[in-house]
Amino acid sequence: MLDIDGSMGEGGGQVLRTALTLSLCLGRAFHLANIRAARRRPGLQRQHLVAVRAAAAISGAEVHGDALDSPELTFVPGAVRPGDYRFDIGSAGSTSLVLQTVLLPLLGAPGPSGLRVQGGTHNPMAPTFEFLRDAYLPLIRRMGGEVAIELTRPGFYPVGGGELVATIAPSGRLRALDLQERGPVGALSAGIWLSHLPVHIFEREAEVLRRGLGLAPEAVTLHAQVAAGPGNAIYAVVPGAEVTEVFSAIGRKGRPAEQVAGEVVAAVDDYLASGVPVGPHLCDQLLLPMALAGGGTFRAAAVTSHAATNARVIEAFGVARITFESDGAGASCRVES
Repeated sequence: MLDIDGSMGEGGGQVLRTALTLSLCLGRAFHLANIRAARRRPGLQRQHLVAVRAAAAISGAEVHGDALDSPELTFVPGAVRPGDYRFDIGSAGSTSLVLQTVLLPLLGAPGPSGLRVQGGTHNPMAPTFEFLRDAYLPLIRRMGGEVAIELTRPGFYPVGGGELVATIAPSGRLRALDLQERGPVGALSAGIWLSHLPVHIFEREAEVLRRGLGLAPEAVTLHAQVAAGPGNAIYAVVPGAEVTEVFSAIGRKGRPAEQVAGEVVAAVDDYLASGVPVGPHLCDQLLLPMALAGGGTFRAAAVTSHAATNARVIEAFGVARITFESDGAGASCRVES
């Protein structure tokens, strides 16, 4: 039984999710204390609880402490079982974070799996659907993972009601990844989600994106699909020869449309100016698959506290050693088994 302090580093839900993934992949039990101790409302919230129960469902795990607001959890995994699974968060909690908790274990299962995860698809502080589709999963496929996702309906805070569908084929052990250069950048594009909100919001955001990123009018797409509740999300896609990056911002009540779009423009500008292949959020996302693949290296624009915390959890399980070194134009990361 591995003991983990959930207050380490950033002290958020990433400690829990990474521990669940590694527990399933390695077959190692753990006890997690001080869950989300650094958050305004500590303990397991609905999104985290669904991640726990999803991990338990695919492995027949023995679990203690899986209740709302629980500050600790004991998780004893069984063998990962392929199958068709449906998980409903019951709120606008992130579907992508629940999906990522069980994705890597199911890639190593002995048969194909299908997942339906219902909740929020475009959340602040979580990967959006477009990030998973265009940035994260292409790299997982390059490492040998066979997975595809589809957005059947969007879901926004506070109502949720969205749904992601994933198809996962057994892939065995992932291959190491080396991302040192971005390569030439292709034509940028952007999309704006709008549900139950006036079209002038799209027009104002699109104008900021066109001016700030030099986009032609047709390069900004309006997604006007009606969700269960009101919502607004913006994303920009930066295709490179070696990696595609996606940057997003989520609109909320009281926040001007121009400010939401400006956040995306600033993130893209910073990434392009850095010259490196991996943005700060993708840096965090790559550590776990690379650790399970047995190694790899990449250069990133920045190492966030989220990424540093993720590295500490991975090292606590003894699966890999992760080092970050500043190279003057960002940071170099090396993952070694």
